[in-house]
Amino acid sequence: MKNLTTTHNIYIDTATKMRAIESNTVALVVTSPPYPMIEMWDEIMANQNPDIQQAINNNDGHLAFELMHSLLDDVWAEVSRVLIPGGFACINIGDATRTLNGEFQLYSNHSRIIQAFSTHGLQNLPNIIWRKQTNAPNKFMGSGMLPSGAYVTLEHEWILIFRKGGKRKFLTEDEKYRRKASSFFWEERNVWFSDLWELKGIKQKIDKSDSRKRSAAYPFDIPYRLINMYSLQGETVLDPFMGTGTTMLAAIASGRNSIGYEIDDAFKDIIIDNINSTPVSFFNSIIESRINSHKQFLLERNSDLSKSEIKHFNENLNMPVMTKQETNIQFYYLKETFTDSHDIINARYSKSIPENNQISFENKVNRKNHASAQASLF
Repeated sequence: MKNLTTTHNIYIDTATKMRAIESNTVALVVTSPPYPMIEMWDEIMANQNPDIQQAINNNDGHLAFELMHSLLDDVWAEVSRVLIPGGFACINIGDATRTLNGEFQLYSNHSRIIQAFSTHGLQNLPNIIWRKQTNAPNKFMGSGMLPSGAYVTLEHEWILIFRKGGKRKFLTEDEKYRRKASSFFWEERNVWFSDLWELKGIKQKIDKSDSRKRSAAYPFDIPYRLINMYSLQGETVLDPFMGTGTTMLAAIASGRNSIGYEIDDAFKDIIIDNINSTPVSFFNSIIESRINSHKQFLLERNSDLSKSEIKHFNENLNMPVMTKQETNIQFYYLKETFTDSHDIINARYSKSIPENNQISFENKVNRKNHASAQASLF
């Protein structure tokens, strides 16, 4: 692909029937749904099923929990329908704690969602624990320092990973080419495919919605990593609970198409404003940051004489890389975003080899003979 254009569609509707999406057309789903039994979501869920509020009023937490998840079950059925064979769904969810009728307990949202996806035949692969970095001094709940009455605090959420069917097959030459171009750096793989991510949360306050005052948005790094891990450039990413549009922003930064469903009509303007107000330089700085991090990795590795020589080279980036699989990485730099008459956001990109990316190394013999030898950058 010499150039790239992506489209980003926003639907203000429930995701329980995503009629605008044909079956087997979405490569990846990345989303964070409402968390059942977290109080901020009670009203939105009860508006869809009044029995939920009645169960809460009756202090029947188990019934409320199941009724809330029944709403999500309809969305997971649609997710299963629209995913391509071998496509992935990545669901960020937190478990809930709540006191009803004087009884405090955990409601395991992540295990209930795993159960739901399994009914549709999707395979649950190893999941990621997102540990939220916090400076909160209080690490206990309940009876403080007295034994037998305290509760551990929840400082993590889950990123559940599902796949539709077996390993995806890349059959066409175009798919094979885009797969190679969409590769990531070796050192990125070692971080991204860890089962523990430590990332800070983001500010949650929103002022333009009457239905809720907090967005429950996840940090940009979460969808950005997942999109690059589990899809190819030019493919479509779906977020059925798009909120303020973080997944869509990450899709634009990654050169993917995206579709988002959001039930709250007040969020459409928030989403469009978020994208239109985000400068092109932000999206391209993500790529530059990855390249600069790779430069630093190369310099540090080259300075360690115990490490083996790096033997591969990426001509697109004009940089050494660790493995043959990285030799075809191609980044696309965003040129512009614009909204057409149908409120569809479009993004245009171009290939651009950044200047001064080459890192040249002295050979290992010279490095060993000259203790002061350093990698020359630029």
